[in-house]
This record gives sequence, C-alpha cells and structure tokens, in this order.
Amino acid sequence: MQVEIPGYGTLTIEHIVLDFNGTLAVDGRLIDGVRPLLEALPPDLILHVLTADTFGTARPQIEGVNRPGLIFRRKETPAEKLAYVRDLDATRTVAIGNGRNDEAMLEAAALGVVAINAEGVAVETLLKADIVCAGIIDALSLFLEPRRIIATLRS
Repeated sequence: MQVEIPGYGTLTIEHIVLDFNGTLAVDGRLIDGVRPLLEALPPDLILHVLTADTFGTARPQIEGVNRPGLIFRRKETPAEKLAYVRDLDATRTVAIGNGRNDEAMLEAAALGVVAINAEGVAVETLLKADIVCAGIIDALSLFLEPRRIIATLRS
C-alpha cells in the first residue's frame, strides 16, 4: 500500500505490527468488530501480532481470524518489539499499540499509531505516535480508507 501525503511524504506500507492486549484485545479477548476488520484489510499488507500474552488467550484468539499470512509472535519487552520492527524494515512498517512496551516500536516505524481502548495508553507511547485513534476500530479503518491518513498528516 502506498499513501502520498502532501507536505509529509510517501508512505510505502508492507507490514502492520499490532500489539495484542490493550490494542486488539481487552482482558485477553478480541474487541468486538476487530476480527472482521483484520480479515478485510488489503491482502498486500502482512499483519504481525506481538504480545506478552498477559492473559494467556492471544494464540486461540488470533488463530480464529481468517486471514492468510497473519503472523503471531510472543514478544514482551520494548527491545524485542523494536528489534522485530527493525528486522521487518521499519521504513515500510506501521506499528499500532498502547502500552509502555510499544513506545520504541511506534517511534521506529514509518507510521506509529496509538489506539485508545479500555486499558488506556501510556503517556510516553502517546507522545511517540504519529496518529492517535479513539480505538482499534478507527486505527484499523485507516488502512481501509487511507485518505484518513492523508487528512490527518498533511500540511
């Protein structure tokens, strides 16, 4: 996916890296409406779910999503998440998260997005984001309607 943003530059997005708890899920369960959005995202985007799996439910929740190429990895620390984003090629990666352990990956990614859900957002992470969304539904919808990204970041 390519998004040309006047006064900002061109984003070439190949990967979306998603935190699980607090971002895609609350209390270990996918937020209502997340599953169909993950399944509807453009097929050229590779989705990666990273999690410390605090509630022990992430794998079965993610395995229930009908999307080829959805990658699940157990990554807990900020350093692990940052290394993962860099290994993918941070210049072609979007990171979406909410917790303190997501701060570094949001800062490193070509586009960092915070999703504010029931768990809240760490202030340090909020300050590293390029876009702040009122929830994961809005954050995922950016990639179904990329003109929203343009409208937010253009200058």
